[in-house]
Amino acid sequence: METLDNGPLGNIFGAPISSGSIFTGFFNPDNIDPANPEAAIEFGTPFTGRPEKLQFKYNFQPGAVNKDKQGNVLSYGDACDIYAILEVRKDGVVKRLATAWFRGEDLQNQLVVKEVIFTYGPLDSSFPAYMKPKNNLYVDASEAAFILPTHITFVASSSFAGAQFAGAIGSKLVVDDVKMIYD
Repeated sequence: METLDNGPLGNIFGAPISSGSIFTGFFNPDNIDPANPEAAIEFGTPFTGRPEKLQFKYNFQPGAVNKDKQGNVLSYGDACDIYAILEVRKDGVVKRLATAWFRGEDLQNQLVVKEVIFTYGPLDSSFPAYMKPKNNLYVDASEAAFILPTHITFVASSSFAGAQFAGAIGSKLVVDDVKMIYD
């Protein structure tokens, strides 16, 4: 996956870059909204396991210059995002059950194995805001120890802010051999 320059036309439409990404779910062409590119993405797929860890192989090469959507150079570099979230979806309400999230900014030329632990239940203040659900809804702590998820969302992206059309052109991410680890 690679973050690419969308050229002059992309700038006109407020989408200067496209982050290379993969995800579980599907693209719904009936929900296309240039002002909200994620509106057309239906994240997640049915899933009922309770893994302890997310394991994968990856390498990452950040692009040279990280920019925001307006083309301003940012004071920090680009990073890749690789994560899985477990959800319970019921009666139109989505609640987070567990989170396994890796954000990596360091150059990693060789494929290496990475394991990320699933944190079940609410994420406290020690976790960064980007890891928390946008709707701030979690499965009740009393149920988090035993309830099964209904869905899993897996995402890997060559630029962590790619959904906001921000990132470093040339950021490259390779992900392989993704596994759920159960103990």
